[in-house]
Amino acid sequence: MAKKKKKKRRIRPLALCVFFRDNKIFLAQGYDSHERRIFYRPIGGRIEFGERGCQAVVRELREEINAEVSDLKYLGALENIFEYEGVAGHEIALIYQGRFAEERFDDDDFTVRGLNKGEILYEAAWMSLELFRGETPAALYPAGLLELLEGTARR
Repeated sequence: MAKKKKKKRRIRPLALCVFFRDNKIFLAQGYDSHERRIFYRPIGGRIEFGERGCQAVVRELREEINAEVSDLKYLGALENIFEYEGVAGHEIALIYQGRFAEERFDDDDFTVRGLNKGEILYEAAWMSLELFRGETPAALYPAGLLELLEGTARR
């Protein structure tokens, strides 16, 4: 009887884009049913082979929310080791800051659904940064993102 081939776990390369306006950040909301917990993450996705991080950001925003991004600036990289839906994950995320090319994205009440082949991946909206501070902060991923953003703001 042949042995079942074990799936090799790999580190996932990501490129994510942070959009700031006033004291707000544009984030996708996710849900981990295993942990019964809501979390937030900037929009972006997997970097394809031969693609630069900034190119991945542009492609992912076009594919998922039909948006154009401008003024991309590299902020740094974060490593995220986590569990999602009870499965271990490991990501290296390149973090960029950008601006939406269309003004409609800058409205406080603007929300958008991220889609992949017609499937809803997430809903994204403008969130106050205060949600991620204090005694019981909301979960913001990748780990260390708030610290990276606050360090960048001081420069």
